[in-house]
Amino acid sequence: MSTVAPALALGAVIGVLLGLLGGGGSILAVPALVYVLGLGFAQAIPLSLIVVGLASAVGALPKIRHRQVQWRLVAIFTLTGMPATVVGTTIGRHLPQNVLTVGFALIMVIAGVRMLRGGDSTGTACQLTDGTIDWRRCAGRSIPVGILVGLLTGVFGVGGGFLIIPALVLLLGVEMPTAIGTSLLIITANSAAGIVSHLGTPIDWSIAAAFAGPAILGSLLAGRWGARLDTQRLNRWFAYLVFGVASYLIADTCLTVLVP
Repeated sequence: MSTVAPALALGAVIGVLLGLLGGGGSILAVPALVYVLGLGFAQAIPLSLIVVGLASAVGALPKIRHRQVQWRLVAIFTLTGMPATVVGTTIGRHLPQNVLTVGFALIMVIAGVRMLRGGDSTGTACQLTDGTIDWRRCAGRSIPVGILVGLLTGVFGVGGGFLIIPALVLLLGVEMPTAIGTSLLIITANSAAGIVSHLGTPIDWSIAAAFAGPAILGSLLAGRWGARLDTQRLNRWFAYLVFGVASYLIADTCLTVLVP
């Protein structure tokens, strides 16, 4: 029972951030499971994938209803990202926990920087003069990002929205609301591949249920009403929080190494 209440609260926070930021909130799922609920990285990663995958799927529903999903890009990213997720899971199993922790902290720093630099402006790299999308060029630009996101999902249990959304908006010219909906579906698919890759890993299903329920509800509510909010300020403050958590991860790992 001592872990249920924190799991409920953390799940709600992660779900709301997922719905508002299109996957950016998932970067805090693993640290929350490790440092608040006391799980090891090996347990936290598959549990994070379960929660993030379910919450992303539910959060994508309002975007699908409002036709704010670019289905061809979903297909490109998932066809490249899901196999990469399986490879990333294999790599992650062979990495020591200290390496995983420091690597995760570096990923968080990158995510925070992307959030601070993000905006609502869109690029035109794949757009033609009539406003349509050059899918041949988009595919070539999307495949490397899809592979990278899949690897990160498998190794660290993160959704990768902090990479997917900038790629969709700035590189491919997708409008922000559509980029968020597209990102949530890509995260769902990659998380599913990661969960399958972790079959056989012991999972505390009571924590999973307590974490996932509020995350799904929070993602659904945020996805439904989040379009009314200006998320630029939220992105900025969330980035500062991410930097703080990353600093703590690095400091804690250094202390563990120096003072065993």
